[in-house]
Amino acid sequence: MITVEDVRQVASRLPRSSEHLIRDRVKFRVGSIVYVAFSRDETIMGFGFPKEEREALVAAEPEKFLMPSQGDMRYQWVQARMAALEVDEMRELVVEAWRMTVPKKVYAEYLAAQ
Repeated sequence: MITVEDVRQVASRLPRSSEHLIRDRVKFRVGSIVYVAFSRDETIMGFGFPKEEREALVAAEPEKFLMPSQGDMRYQWVQARMAALEVDEMRELVVEAWRMTVPKKVYAEYLAAQ
């Protein structure tokens, strides 16, 4: 099972990323934009994801992915059950969510350094 610490290992290495504890929930942001957040019990990870693709993602793997709450439907956001995620899959989801929040130049520099 993926843990917050596993995500922290990925997110802490991303340029401009910062960790915050807001209302007993761990969140990772770039500036004021949250790109990953956890449920209070840390079993669900919400992350930035294109609105137009999320229904297909959830339909393809409903045991793993969930639609966001009704209040979050207006955002580019989806949720995943942490127990169902593999480490490589989590890493890809976190990096892609982060990519959506940083300038293209920052992402290009990150790719060049990898």
